[in-house]
Amino acid sequence: MRLTAVVVFAAAAAASQPHMLAQGRGGAAPQAPPPPPTARAAAPIDLTGYWVSIVNEDWRWRMVTPPKGDYASVPLNDAGRKLADTWDTSKDGRCDAYGAAALMRMPTRLHVTWESDTVLKIDTDAGQQTRRLLFNKSQPAPAGRSLQGFSVAEWDRPARAGGAGRGGRGEAQTGPAPGANLKVITNHLSGGWLRKNGVPYSEDAVVTEYFDRFAAPNGGEWLVVTTMVTDPKYLNTDFVTSSHFKKEPDGSKWSPAPCKAS
Repeated sequence: MRLTAVVVFAAAAAASQPHMLAQGRGGAAPQAPPPPPTARAAAPIDLTGYWVSIVNEDWRWRMVTPPKGDYASVPLNDAGRKLADTWDTSKDGRCDAYGAAALMRMPTRLHVTWESDTVLKIDTDAGQQTRRLLFNKSQPAPAGRSLQGFSVAEWDRPARAGGAGRGGRGEAQTGPAPGANLKVITNHLSGGWLRKNGVPYSEDAVVTEYFDRFAAPNGGEWLVVTTMVTDPKYLNTDFVTSSHFKKEPDGSKWSPAPCKAS
């Protein structure tokens, strides 16, 4: 009987003094969780700076303009080959070869910068093209199509909040996050060429890319861009390439050269 009375008294006392319970829990209301980091702050790898392409394969298709009808290793269907065969040398140098599906294969330099906390920008000196990689997935695609299309990006392994990766605004890490990369999907293209000699891709093409950065044993920094072009109109299967870039200390070798308007 006495034990029951004690329990009832304690409960009544607690109910009449709620401020004492609050003080016992720390005296402050729970705080809302912090907002998620921006794409720039969450960057697990730093892609910014100047990079130069290292052409260590496919030289005959990348360093020079191939002859008409040379579309070896590209999985063109009959419609694609028929269109490629209409190309002639008067069209050499046109901007059709500098669209998003083929731009990373060009012998070019890249200048990668953050346009904002949610837009990563890639400029090229070859053809003087600009790509904008948008991390805001809710942004609607443009009504029209273009050579560079509409690119949506995401980090494969974003840095944790409070410890931004290299190139973010938080505390820098000692190196790139293992296995981290940038994934980019591009559509709304106007069509163009996979090679300078008119090997086509259509406006129905979708380009999927993975950007990976890694350090070489000699201390150099490398960027590898793996590109997959899916085009039901002109390709029998996906066209996959891997392009390599080496980090440069500055922009002293940057040499812009425009392409020819179509």
